[in-house]
Amino acid sequence: MSEVLYEVIESYNEYIKKIPDGCQKIADDFRENQITNGLKKIMDFSDGVQWLSEASDLLNKNSLTVQLKTEKIHEFLEEINHGLEIQDYVLVADMFEYEIQAFFKECQAVTDSCTQ
Repeated sequence: MSEVLYEVIESYNEYIKKIPDGCQKIADDFRENQITNGLKKIMDFSDGVQWLSEASDLLNKNSLTVQLKTEKIHEFLEEINHGLEIQDYVLVADMFEYEIQAFFKECQAVTDSCTQ
C-alpha cells in the first residue's frame, strides 16, 4: 500500500474520532447564543465531512473497507440547512448533539463499519 493511502487512513481515523466533540461544541455554541461561532464551526464541519466522503471513496477504490454512510451525512446537512434557514437554532443544536454526534460515535476506524 502506498504511503499516501497510509496518510489518508491515519487522517481519516483521527478526524472520525474528533467529530463527536466538535458536534457538542457546535451544539453548545448555538445554545449559548454564540451563533457566529457556531456557523463557522458548521462550515468547518461541512468541509470536514466532504473530505471524509472523498477519502472514503478513495479508500474503497483501493480495496479497503470503509462503510461511512455518506447518504446519511447528506441528509444531516440538508436538515442543518433547513434549520438555519428558518433560524431554528434549538433544532440545529439538538441535531448536532443527539443525532449527528451519535452517528459519528458509531463510526469506527477505516476497517470497521458505521452502524447507523
